[in-house]
Amino acid sequence: MAKMFADELGVELTLLIPDSFDDLLEQITSNQVHIAAAGLTITKNREEIFQFGPAYQEITEQLVYNIANKRPKNMKKLDGTLEVVANSSHEERLKYLTDVIPNLSWKANHKMESEELLQMVSDNIIEHTIADSNELSLNQRFLINLRVAFDVSEPQLLAWAMPKTDDKSLYREVQKFFKKIKENGELTRLIERNYGHVDDFDYVGTKIFMRHIETRLPAYQDFFEEAAEQHDVDWRLIAAMGYQESHWNPDAVSPTGVRGIMMLTLKTAKDMGIKNRLDPESSISGGTKYYKKTLGRIDKDITEPDNLWMAMAAYNVGFYHLEDARIITRKLKKNPNRWIDVKESLPLLAKRKWYKQTRYGYARGWEPVRYVENIRSYYDILKWVDDGRIELTPVPEEFLKIPNSL
Repeated sequence: MAKMFADELGVELTLLIPDSFDDLLEQITSNQVHIAAAGLTITKNREEIFQFGPAYQEITEQLVYNIANKRPKNMKKLDGTLEVVANSSHEERLKYLTDVIPNLSWKANHKMESEELLQMVSDNIIEHTIADSNELSLNQRFLINLRVAFDVSEPQLLAWAMPKTDDKSLYREVQKFFKKIKENGELTRLIERNYGHVDDFDYVGTKIFMRHIETRLPAYQDFFEEAAEQHDVDWRLIAAMGYQESHWNPDAVSPTGVRGIMMLTLKTAKDMGIKNRLDPESSISGGTKYYKKTLGRIDKDITEPDNLWMAMAAYNVGFYHLEDARIITRKLKKNPNRWIDVKESLPLLAKRKWYKQTRYGYARGWEPVRYVENIRSYYDILKWVDDGRIELTPVPEEFLKIPNSL
């Protein structure tokens, strides 16, 4: 979003990452930066110091605890450590609550960010923290022990913050920019890109996936990396597809006859030059080649990452059914080049009113939507693991003996 704004102004974007939240606030106050775009909540105290642009997202502040511990019912009955980022809106909220809960206590951490405190709760080092709902949604898929006890606030608004100065030219440009991206749908698209696939958190499914990263992926990772390098795609994306297809089970067979890690049909395997669909290396190679071929068929006007998601949907439901869904999207006066709009049209392929108007007819259009959204979540987790941002819990020896059929 910041890059889009810089391009709108015709200037170069310089990104600075402060060492702490305290440093971020100091840089705005002292006019060292033009804009702070760090998920800042608009609060009365901050409005006295900073100038906020238009709100771009709504969140709630939530008390977070570890699933292994007893869920607290309210702030009056907290048992254990509560730690929040110093000078954050969360600390501001706690200071406000002390008027009604005089014995409320917490620790303000000047060194750690909210994400690090969430990790500490997940590891049971501290009992509680407060996080914004959007940040928790992203992190809960990786830190699967986290749970929401209750909302600490009413809905709050996030916005860019700027220094208060007599020169209002930047502030006016920010207002114009947000008005534009709200009206043309770009803001909705950006939010969908980051949060659209994280709404349905599946604790059991995610826990099994994390276990399979440890127990199954190592046997096939080299195959994913080699195939991805050959076809110039991200190996983690292909691995996420493979997991959605078969849970990395090389012997997987569906009732419709698709087989192997990438669940190739007999025709697809033949077209991709694959003789044995149950051979892991061959299956991964064939699936990657087929995905890249499908990606190459996607309309060139569709930019990344929308083209990636649409190629996945086509991999699942068929290219021509995807094109039918794009035609429906256009009829609904939405954008056929955006996944956020096309994913709403795909389920209509199962409704007679709509599939009768298409060239290729009926399709179980809800399946590619779920297919893509699951892969997006698996892909995010694999990136975090591969980048070292999260560490996996060591797997007990008995789990290493679980057969692939499970």
